[in-house]
Amino acid sequence: MPELPEVEVVRRGLERWVRDRTVADVAVLHPRAIRRHLAGPEDFAAQLRGRRLGTARRRGKYLWLPLEAETSAGTPDRAAPDRAVLAHLGMSGQLLVQPHDALDEKHLRIRVRFADANGTELRFVDQRTFGGLSLHDTVPGDPDGLPDVIAHIARDPLDPAFDEDAFHAALRRRRTTVKRALLDQSLISGVGNIYADEALWRARLHYDRPTATLTRPRSAELLTHIRDVMHAALAVGGTSFDSLYVNVNGESGYFDRSLDAYGREDEPCRRCGTAMRRRPWMNRSSYFCPRCQRPPRVS
Repeated sequence: MPELPEVEVVRRGLERWVRDRTVADVAVLHPRAIRRHLAGPEDFAAQLRGRRLGTARRRGKYLWLPLEAETSAGTPDRAAPDRAVLAHLGMSGQLLVQPHDALDEKHLRIRVRFADANGTELRFVDQRTFGGLSLHDTVPGDPDGLPDVIAHIARDPLDPAFDEDAFHAALRRRRTTVKRALLDQSLISGVGNIYADEALWRARLHYDRPTATLTRPRSAELLTHIRDVMHAALAVGGTSFDSLYVNVNGESGYFDRSLDAYGREDEPCRRCGTAMRRRPWMNRSSYFCPRCQRPPRVS
């Protein structure tokens, strides 16, 4: 499933290609793609027609397009978007900007056409139909037009407003382990299985290390590694293990070539040469170096 870097790559593409464009028409080609919009396909399309899209926003793995309200003069009111289109990519969702005359993708689910003469349209493609688009009210007064249904999601480590002191205090309070904490979207958002393993390898921390044992400098160091690995992934377009994750132009990222931990079972640790190990973990896998990331002692 896409994590913060992959979603941010898509967000940047949307900011470039669909910002300030007015929706002319919407075609919902598969009902599951808007199943979170309970009023149905016709209502979804009707509420988007004629609306102007603001700058694409992201919190953690969540991506949305604010629908700008209009002032009494008929101009966009950027300070107070009242509704937003929330995109959930799921396992295989793609938001693509394509020419009008491009052949339809096999798993095209939603088509959004615009009122300008740009010649491109926005398509939501999803092979497994786990993702989708939905329309929501925004948190009153929120300048980014945050959809109210994700108001509980914590800020992510690349957000300038992320509170490091609050994060450390929450780690110390919780009776959990460090990887579980990193995947808790109410504590810190955007970190998934891949980047958690990468950051923990860089920090030399075992995934089962109790959070209560992390000192303030140690948690600050971990945050630094999380940000570093995410910036590195962003620089090369994210991580693509197959053709399902692409940016808005249909291009894959290639951070998978630079992974130090994830997916490297039995390969030598890039730091000490010890064979990397994989362990089942919460219906997923954790990859780690048994020498650099020693497991916590059982008291």
